[in-house]
Amino acid sequence: MERGKRIAFDYGDVRIGVAVSDQEAILAAPLTTLKNEVATLQRELSELFYDISPIHVYIGLPIHLSGAAGTSSEKAKLFGEMIRDNFGFKVFLIDERFSTKSAERQLQSLSKAPSRNRDIIDQFAAANILEFALQVEKGQNKPAGVPL
Repeated sequence: MERGKRIAFDYGDVRIGVAVSDQEAILAAPLTTLKNEVATLQRELSELFYDISPIHVYIGLPIHLSGAAGTSSEKAKLFGEMIRDNFGFKVFLIDERFSTKSAERQLQSLSKAPSRNRDIIDQFAAANILEFALQVEKGQNKPAGVPL
């Protein structure tokens, strides 16, 4: 498996959770939550990419339990296309059907109320997306998900 950091995003209309891996792609850790605001998002992404220098970018693709894509899926794809086009990274879409629910369960196990910790839930959801991507990447010896 190629050495280098990976970054994952849990895209939402209001907030975008961010997680990052270590250089060896062993651990996925929650990093931050960005506000999805046109005025600041490009600059914040630029700073993140400069600081992290990821070799792979993963975006959670919200798919309905039935497997159908909805408007949230289209918005996540547009976000990924913006990253690809503006920053030059290869972007991969990862099925995130259970990432937020899993993040809520993780917070509950830490005795934190999910309703009061939306930013943290978004970060944990991004970490779950990245964790899944790392597992697939290790098994296939190539980036996980669907390339944009």
